[in-house]
Amino acid sequence: MGKMPTPVKADDVQRMKDALFIEPWVRTTSASRFWVLLSLATIIATSGLIADSTATVIGAMIVAPLMTPILGIALAVVLGHRSGLLRSIVFVVGGALLVILLAYLISRFNFHPDDYAANTQVSARISPRLIDLLAALATGTVGAFALVRRDISDTLPGVAIAISLVPPLAVVGVLLQVGRVQDAMQALLLFGTNVAAIIVTGTVVLALYRVRMIAIESGHVAEGIGKGTIAVIASLLVVVMVPLAIGTINVAYDQYVQRTAEPIATEWAKSVGWEVAGVQVVNREIVVTALGPPPEIKADGLRVALNDAGLGINDLVVRLVDGGTRVCPAKSSTCSTPTG
Repeated sequence: MGKMPTPVKADDVQRMKDALFIEPWVRTTSASRFWVLLSLATIIATSGLIADSTATVIGAMIVAPLMTPILGIALAVVLGHRSGLLRSIVFVVGGALLVILLAYLISRFNFHPDDYAANTQVSARISPRLIDLLAALATGTVGAFALVRRDISDTLPGVAIAISLVPPLAVVGVLLQVGRVQDAMQALLLFGTNVAAIIVTGTVVLALYRVRMIAIESGHVAEGIGKGTIAVIASLLVVVMVPLAIGTINVAYDQYVQRTAEPIATEWAKSVGWEVAGVQVVNREIVVTALGPPPEIKADGLRVALNDAGLGINDLVVRLVDGGTRVCPAKSSTCSTPTG
């Protein structure tokens, strides 16, 4: 029986290096493309976050080029390419800082009535869990697989949507601008989780496809890989698993608090003719949105009821929206409440 051919050839190694190792200078083609696309993706993502628009955020995920230097780190580790490794790290760190800064500046020019406490796009990215690590590992594997195999490269847009890189960084910038530092750090943890997963799975997939061996046989530079580098790569998952485990416990607690608080909030609003539009619990903070006619309902009663239910350790934010219809005729300075 003959030796089974490897799907990776010498020209594939060069193709991957050309695709992942971005040129160092800003004016070069690959570098300028990276910074321009990343800036535009940040503008799109931040706009989608502020508007709480899922479709807009997904658009930013497709445009964002951050996956390129992250996979570049994995390829540089496999090849022992020191300059490629350093260059890729600089682009990942520099790109992350650029996204946070742009999101911070954009959000400063946006008038927002609150601190995004009820924003679904924000809340979805500030409670990372172990399940997010599992999804990131699977997505990183697909990304590396698509890089190695030319015949499945059409899956890359799906990978871009599945892995969340720019949106959590944009959340960091937006939340720092309104002073929610702790939640911003949770979003940064989600980004770090996804980066670690891509690097680890990318390294494993490239190693399984014998990329390093092919590079050596074809004359590509493949220096020795230090044990320290491998140890750092292997420890990335361990580093992110601890806070993710804590995050998983916190999410489970938030779900318990929400189940307990919802009927209490509903009864509190119903007693004065109001209606609860939603109850959210994020990082132990209870956010209640209530609708009703004037006068506004007082939140003190809800605070006391939650305390009696054992939820006294949880912060409470109550958002009141006055209901009712007002008719304001043209060329008039007064409004009235319709009857009947």
